[in-house]
Amino acid sequence: MDISTANRHSRESDTGRQFPAYGPVEAVLGYVLFYIIIERVTPAIVTVFSETVLELSTALVHLGLAAMLWFVLVVTAFDQFRRQLAALGVGSYEEYELRLWSRVTPSSLRTTGYIVAFVFGTGVAVITFDRAVAALKSLIPVVATVDVLAIDFVEVFVMVVFFLAYSIGAHSFDRLAIGAIRGLVAD
Repeated sequence: MDISTANRHSRESDTGRQFPAYGPVEAVLGYVLFYIIIERVTPAIVTVFSETVLELSTALVHLGLAAMLWFVLVVTAFDQFRRQLAALGVGSYEEYELRLWSRVTPSSLRTTGYIVAFVFGTGVAVITFDRAVAALKSLIPVVATVDVLAIDFVEVFVMVVFFLAYSIGAHSFDRLAIGAIRGLVAD
């Protein structure tokens, strides 16, 4: 037996292919954030692409944004469907993620870590949300006109902190929610 195959089998038996698979809550929260951001920055995008850069019609820009929202929704749903089928043993889904907490043996310590990460990530995301959206709005014309000198790096930093905090909070909430569902199903 190949060493990489043995490691993969031992990892699968340690974490257990359990249903439901991790990820659907995180995917929904990610899509909701994507939708909210597109909704908030649509006026800036329409202004840039219809008046400044390409002089496209506003209807065409709105159609492009709507198509992008639908495309991301379909891809996300398909990915989650594949992940859940793999958890049931139908097909395969290779996850490439850092497995920090899955290596922690006591589940109470893992749960506590996810709770702390959820509270911290959510708190920071709530505090930085408005500034991050404002930074994103201000970056749209800068990127479209390639005016690098107009970038406010503090605002970009706040935006990066927001997205990191949101992803930490969403990831932790997903692990807590799916873990609770697995616990209820197991009982």
